[in-house]
Amino acid sequence: MGFVLFLMAALWGLGWVMKTPVRVRLVMIGLLYVAAVLANLVLPEAAELRRATGGDVRPWLVLGGLAALVYGYTRIVGGLHKRNAPPEDAPPDQPGTFREAELNRYARHIVLREIGGAGQKKLKAAKVLVIGAGGLGSPALLYLAAAGVGTIGVIDDDLVDGSNLQRQIIHRDDTIDTPKVFSAQSAMMALNPFITVRPYQRRLTPEIAQELFAEYDLVLDGTDNFDTRYLVNRAAVATGKPLISAAITQWEGQISLYHPASGAPCFECLFPTRPAPGLAPACAEAGVISPLPGILGAMMALEAIKEITGAGTGLRGRLLIHDALYAETRSVRITRRADCGCCKDVTEQSAPSAPLQDSAV
Repeated sequence: MGFVLFLMAALWGLGWVMKTPVRVRLVMIGLLYVAAVLANLVLPEAAELRRATGGDVRPWLVLGGLAALVYGYTRIVGGLHKRNAPPEDAPPDQPGTFREAELNRYARHIVLREIGGAGQKKLKAAKVLVIGAGGLGSPALLYLAAAGVGTIGVIDDDLVDGSNLQRQIIHRDDTIDTPKVFSAQSAMMALNPFITVRPYQRRLTPEIAQELFAEYDLVLDGTDNFDTRYLVNRAAVATGKPLISAAITQWEGQISLYHPASGAPCFECLFPTRPAPGLAPACAEAGVISPLPGILGAMMALEAIKEITGAGTGLRGRLLIHDALYAETRSVRITRRADCGCCKDVTEQSAPSAPLQDSAV
């Protein structure tokens, strides 16, 4: 028996020197063990080979049982460690640091002079709230997620409908009749598992708006009715949050950044009263070409990234108008109104607002 054990040890050592895979070494030792057991079971007691392998099968069976127990124990412990270990692609515990996979993911941002590593860290630390997961919210949410915005909130009380899928690209046919916020969350996490998504399946109301906005650095409004736009604007002004708002109908869209605290007008400066009935019909009434929400929603995400990182010139004090039918884009200068019913008492900051920083929740 000692000679066989010596052979087993020799096989293991030779395999280690030759850098043979552990699995191959274990298979070779296992075959030698099986041969020793069979020799003691099959051969007569007087046979030389049986005497050379110990002459009795019982010690081999005990040795095999012990080896099986040790192997089973190590597999169980290893499985528990693997189960409790953080996922390989989970976000790092230390704020402001990136895993190797994140550095590769955001490489095209990091090499941009206007973004760089510092700008990507600001994106990771930022908290952005998107009102509506519809036509405008869909591309905005996807691009914010892809860009690495660390925390993205989305509030909407609607369910996915088949008629949405012509333009609301974040949703899929198999999410019809599910809440839009959860459909959006699933798509965003599938795109980028390094972000946090906060879904709010409810209607935005005056009772919750200011408290909700206070948790975020920046608000994006992609709603399709004036009642909600006025509510969002007033809550943004009250909490001092910059608001990026866009609107679309048929072939045309418009977008601006409203922030009275930095000298820009608020939404009510530009639209002090609701348009007369029929002048600004919703998409359900007037229709909309399917790529148009993608164009304006992507612009919303782009302006959000610029606002967070401080890159380039944003849309403060400018209204950008895009006419898709005739392929024309123009911008017009807009200013605060002294008699605005929403922001007339807001004091402009003496210095330009700095790029957004992470806010406490």
